[in-house]
Amino acid sequence: MSDAPVAFITGASRGIGKAGALALADAGYDVVVTARTLHAGETHDYATSSANSGQQTALPGSVEETAAEVEKRGQRALPLRLDLLDRPSLNAAVATTLAEWGKIDVLYNNGIYQGAGVMDPFMEIEEEKLALVFEGNFFAQLHLTRKVLKHMRERKTGTVVNMTSNAGQYDPPNKTNEGGWGFAYGASKSAFHRMAGFVHVEFKDDGIRAYNIDPGYVPTEAQLAMHGKDDPIYQQHISGGAPPEVPAKMLIWLLTTEEGQSRSGETFHAPSFVKKQGLLPGWPPPKKDRKI
Repeated sequence: MSDAPVAFITGASRGIGKAGALALADAGYDVVVTARTLHAGETHDYATSSANSGQQTALPGSVEETAAEVEKRGQRALPLRLDLLDRPSLNAAVATTLAEWGKIDVLYNNGIYQGAGVMDPFMEIEEEKLALVFEGNFFAQLHLTRKVLKHMRERKTGTVVNMTSNAGQYDPPNKTNEGGWGFAYGASKSAFHRMAGFVHVEFKDDGIRAYNIDPGYVPTEAQLAMHGKDDPIYQQHISGGAPPEVPAKMLIWLLTTEEGQSRSGETFHAPSFVKKQGLLPGWPPPKKDRKI
């Protein structure tokens, strides 16, 4: 059995989760790679409003492909299907990990709900859809974290890292579809944002650390599917966005540095922190000289 620490990641088929998985492998972790897209080419609903709900899209990336990249880096990968709206899949993923690898040192709650209702305006969001958004952005993570924490407390060690959002901390800058976010998304991420602080307070004496990472805006394949490459809001975000390697560097700093390990319970805004610390060489790129 490998002596390497084990990291369990949700939403690792692409984007921020995939970047985190590869960074963890580079840092010497064996990685449990989970997401709902197990095989390349699978289609899922990435709609964000009632107008385009039910549209099935196949995005680049899969659990199996991320796992292969982890193994290329010399670390073990355990590819598992996990759907945040499917509780049995959460239970099975944790059970399989513990049965095959015997431990979970890091839980990286990165996956989010990406179906209909996320961007619906306040007066239009149906309670049934609101419940789905909360299930996929909060209750599923709560369930998963409790299962993993039980194991971590028995071992007296472990780290929980939650991928939070600006939307869960502040009011939107504008109306939905005009640069703002939907009430369901913001409210569910707000509930999720509170989790890490409570885990820190209640379980720090058990050797457990917990953090929030705010990734800023990271243009991902799912974002492209939601908005379309010609959407002006998407184009605006791209110009000021960060690559997925930025929150990945933030994650590794928290896990592997003495200062990071000492700052359990805190929230870190990845773009500003990574930029200030110079954790990702070459980012942000130098500004072009202005012509007068």
